[in-house]
Amino acid sequence: MKFQRATKPLAEFSFSSLTDIVMLLLIFFILTSQFVVQTGVKVQLPDSKKNEQTPPSKFVVTIDKDGATFIGPDPVPLAELAGAFTLLKQDEADPNLIIRADKEVPVELVIKVIDSAREAGIDKFTIQTEKPAGG
Repeated sequence: MKFQRATKPLAEFSFSSLTDIVMLLLIFFILTSQFVVQTGVKVQLPDSKKNEQTPPSKFVVTIDKDGATFIGPDPVPLAELAGAFTLLKQDEADPNLIIRADKEVPVELVIKVIDSAREAGIDKFTIQTEKPAGG
């Protein structure tokens, strides 16, 4: 004797829960892609009202308030910057040097970094700033 089931199993798959998960993942990736990865050296950048977004570059020199220079997260003595720039420049035809100097760094040190870059043949420079708080 065969018994009849009152309810039949669903033959369809409901995509509503899958759509919710995909939407949450999409929102997560959109939000996290907005964060710019900075080097591991913390500096207080000078303020500028006309701050513009700079394109990413592998030529990023950071000068901390103690006067130490870094290419990316790696410390590089000021005397060796020209050699390091020459090695980096081999891969790129028209490099743009981004200088991230703490606002307490004397201008003379920034000029020395620019001179080292010019020795290596780099002629484009960008001094990175940030918008003032509340502006």
